[in-house]
Amino acid sequence: MNMQNKHYKAVMDEVERLEKTGRYSLVKNFIQHGKTTVYAHCIDVALTACELAETHSFDVDYSAMITGALLHDYFLYDWHIPQKHFGLHGFTHPYTAANNAKDDYHIGPIEEDIIIHHMFPLTMYPPQSKEAWVVCWADKLCAARETVTNRLVFLKKAFQR
Repeated sequence: MNMQNKHYKAVMDEVERLEKTGRYSLVKNFIQHGKTTVYAHCIDVALTACELAETHSFDVDYSAMITGALLHDYFLYDWHIPQKHFGLHGFTHPYTAANNAKDDYHIGPIEEDIIIHHMFPLTMYPPQSKEAWVVCWADKLCAARETVTNRLVFLKKAFQR
């Protein structure tokens, strides 16, 4: 069994738990990058974090890392629509996501660290745990992949005219 399949079950089991016990299914309604939903993005980040940790033999708490990765963008609003009370999304959404996660689930310090610090270095404070560093990098990789993929689809359509 390859590492992606091994972690896929753990990730999807946690998605199912989050959907049953909180508002996690709402993230399917929001777009993150291009046409990628927050739901798909968070699953991709969780799987990528697991792959990075395993590939580099990082000694991490996979359960906490998966939960934190799935909740890192649990802000529950459409950030593409300007809303004064939220401030600049890139800077404020980690705190909104952490507050929502604390309201809906019992999260520990690793999960909170992941959620609050995943936007480093845009936000000033770096991650404190190994798990948060791994998710921070996984998030950057996934965001870049999603953004580039969407741009390539646009360019392909433009050149087919």
